[in-house]
Amino acid sequence: MKTKILLVEDDADFGMILKQYLELEDFDVTWFQNPEDVVPILTSDFNFQIGILDIMMPNIDGFSLSKIILKEKPQFPILFLTAKNQKIDRLTGLKIGADDYIAKPCDPEELVLRIKNILKRTSYSTLQVQVKIGAYSLDSEKLLLSHPKGDIRLTIREKDLLLYLLKHNHQMIKRDDILDTLWETNDYFTGRSLDVFISRLRKYLIEDPKIKIQSLRGIGFEIDFP
Repeated sequence: MKTKILLVEDDADFGMILKQYLELEDFDVTWFQNPEDVVPILTSDFNFQIGILDIMMPNIDGFSLSKIILKEKPQFPILFLTAKNQKIDRLTGLKIGADDYIAKPCDPEELVLRIKNILKRTSYSTLQVQVKIGAYSLDSEKLLLSHPKGDIRLTIREKDLLLYLLKHNHQMIKRDDILDTLWETNDYFTGRSLDVFISRLRKYLIEDPKIKIQSLRGIGFEIDFP
């Protein structure tokens, strides 16, 4: 079956070109010019495998739309499109939980490669669905990290990173190995993104002092889960 793509782009010319190119690459593309039209289908006919969202759109911008989508579909992978190529936009998107970011005008071949990489990453799984982590438990399907004091809803990237760390328990893991495996690229922005996600996981796991994720400056991380 063809991969179903949700494309939200208000520019008529660019949206049509992008839709046609992706369809030539054997994707099934549903294109929305108005981001508000996406909201009603979230609870009914939402059967997409990935979303491509323009950031600069009227009424609902791409960041706001992604928050709405991820609230209903927390496992849904998102790639941002934007005419801006600023550091703050990239970091904002990554903090929201987006999987990638590409500036317009983009190279269509690069976009297709990024889409395929995201789809590969989001199917990444190394452990069973239910995982015990000290005082916590992880449901990797529901993206739910549970503790007696409450539950935390993870993004796909947070879940994948946590599973990768668990797989390498009691080991020193090189930054490059994590980036090459989960991000499949290694540059300034992905490096900063990794640091953001490591900080988040430390905060999520703070209730169990036996869980340690130590940074080794310039090298990687030393992991110790009970």
